Amino acid sequence: MGAPLETRVADLDADRADVITVGTAALANPDLPARLRAGGDHHRYADYPALEVALTGSPLLRLLIDGPVRIDPDTRTARVPAGGTWGDVLHRRRHRVLLGGGLSFYGRRFGLAANSVRSLTVVLADGEVVETSATNRPDLLWALRGGGGGIGVVVAAEIDLVPMHSVVTGMAVWDPADAARLAPVWQEWARTAPPQISTSFRMLSLPPLPSLPPYLAGRRVLALDGAVVAPSAADVPAAQHIVDTMLSPLTALARPVANTWVPAPPQALPLTHLDPPQPVPFQSDSALLHEIDEPGWARILNAGSGLLALEPRQLGGAFAAPPTGGGALDRFTAPLLYYAVGLAGDATVRDLKAVRSAVEPFLTGFTAPNFVEHFDQPQRTLDDHTRIRVERIRHGADPTGLFAGDIDAIRLPHGSPA
Repeated sequence: MGAPLETRVADLDADRADVITVGTAALANPDLPARLRAGGDHHRYADYPALEVALTGSPLLRLLIDGPVRIDPDTRTARVPAGGTWGDVLHRRRHRVLLGGGLSFYGRRFGLAANSVRSLTVVLADGEVVETSATNRPDLLWALRGGGGGIGVVVAAEIDLVPMHSVVTGMAVWDPADAARLAPVWQEWARTAPPQISTSFRMLSLPPLPSLPPYLAGRRVLALDGAVVAPSAADVPAAQHIVDTMLSPLTALARPVANTWVPAPPQALPLTHLDPPQPVPFQSDSALLHEIDEPGWARILNAGSGLLALEPRQLGGAFAAPPTGGGALDRFTAPLLYYAVGLAGDATVRDLKAVRSAVEPFLTGFTAPNFVEHFDQPQRTLDDHTRIRVERIRHGADPTGLFAGDIDAIRLPHGSPA
C-alpha cells in the first residue's frame, strides 16, 4: 500500500493553491484509485488491518486543515475545514450546536446531518476547486450528501447551526438480567416518542477504567442513554418531563442501579455516549432494522456478551421526514439502527457474527453509511433510482475514475431484495 498521507495547510481560504495541493498530494500515480479518510471520522475504517488489505497499492489521504472554524451568527452557519469535529464547533461557540454526525442525538428533532449542509468546497479530479451550493453546481451538492464518495475531495463545509440553551442528557443503568423484559417497553415508548428526544438501548461491557463510575467499570450492564433538546431555558422543564415519562414504566418494572439524566450545557453531550476521544482499533457491525418482537429481543441482547457495546438506536421523528432540498441520502424510514462494537480480535469477530445472526429476521436490507466500517459488510444505503442518478453525476465529475477507489460498494445482505 502506498504510504498514508496526512496533508495539512495553514488556512483553507488563504491560498487557492493550498486547496489544490490538499486535493492532489496523494495522487502522484493516476493509475491507482485513491482512498480518502475524514480526519474527524471515528465510525469509518475502524479496522485498520482490514483497511490495509483493501487499500493495497492505493494512496490513502487523510485531510487535516489547520484553519479555524468560522461562525456567522447572522446566518447561523459554521464553515468547518476538513478534519474538523463537533467539539471544534462547540468550543468556538458554546451557545450554538452543530448538527453534526449522520445520526446525532439531535437527529430526531432536526434530521440527518447531511441535510444541514449548505455548501461544500470540493477539489475535482482535474484540480478544479468548486464551491457547491443550491445555486452553484447543485447536482454535485446533492450527490456529495450521501452519494457514496468517489466524486472529489471535500475540503470544507458550510453547515447550519441552531441556537441551543441546554440538553437533558445522561443514562439510566440496570442489571443486564432485566434487559429482555425492558426492551419491548422501551420500543413501545419509542414508537410515539416526541421528536425532541433521541435514545440508545445499550448492553455495555466496559473495561475497569478508573475514569468510569463503579456501576460501569468492569461490569456488564444495560444502559439507556440519550438526550432531549431544550433550545431555550423555558424548554428545560418540558425536556425533563419527556425523560421522566420515558423512564417511568421502565423503573416500575426494574429499579435502576444508577440514573444520571440531568439538564446540562450542550458541550456535555459528547460525553454521554462514552465514546473515546480518538479512534481506537475496533471492529463493528450495523444495519437498519424493522421493529423487534419479544423473542427477538431476548436473542439479540443475549448475543455478543464479549462486545464493548451492543445497542439498538432510536430513529423515527425527523430522521424519517423528507426534508426540503435534501441530498442523495436524506432520511431513514426504519425505526431502529443496531450497532455492535468490540476491540479488534477473533473473539469480537465471533460475537459480531452471533449478533448478526440474531438480528437477521429484522433486517431492512439497508444500512447507515457512517456505521459501515468494513469493506466486506453490506453497504446498501440508496434505492436503485437514486444510485443510478448519483452514478451519472459521479462519472461527469470524475470521468477517468481517479477517485473510483473511494466509492462505497453496493452490497446486499443475504436474503435482501434488490
